[in-house]
Amino acid sequence: MSDRTKKLKQAYKLGKRPMGVFLIRNTTNDRVLVVSGIDLQGIINRHKFELTAGGHKNLELQRDWNELGSGKFEFEIVDQMEPLDTPGFDARSEVAFMEEMWLEKLAPYGDRGYNERKLTREERLKRIATHRTQDH
Repeated sequence: MSDRTKKLKQAYKLGKRPMGVFLIRNTTNDRVLVVSGIDLQGIINRHKFELTAGGHKNLELQRDWNELGSGKFEFEIVDQMEPLDTPGFDARSEVAFMEEMWLEKLAPYGDRGYNERKLTREERLKRIATHRTQDH
C-alpha cells in the first residue's frame, strides 16, 4: 500500500462524516423506505449496492427495484448533522431519534412505504408472553 493510500485511509477514518436520515423513494408510486445511519454516505452506498446486487433485506423494495429498474428510485437525504465533539454525545441515539421523527411524520407503512411498523413496548411484552406459553 502506498503512502498516499495510507494517508487517505487515515484521513477518512479521522474525518467527520454527516449522519442522519434518508429516503429511498419509488417515483412510480411515491412509496418510501426511511433509513438512518451515522455515516450517511456509507449507508446510502450500501443500500444502492444491495439493491443492485439483488440482496436487499427489504424484499418488497427489492422486488419493486427488480421490476421497475433503478431509474425509478431516488435517494433523498431529509435530515443530517455533523457528529458533535461534546462529551456524552451519543450519535446512535441521536440518529435513532431523528429516524423516529421521520417515521412518525411520513408513516411509511403499507401502501405509503416499505418500512415495517415497530412494536410498542407493550406489544413486544405481549409477544414474548405468548411465545413463552406456547413453549411450555
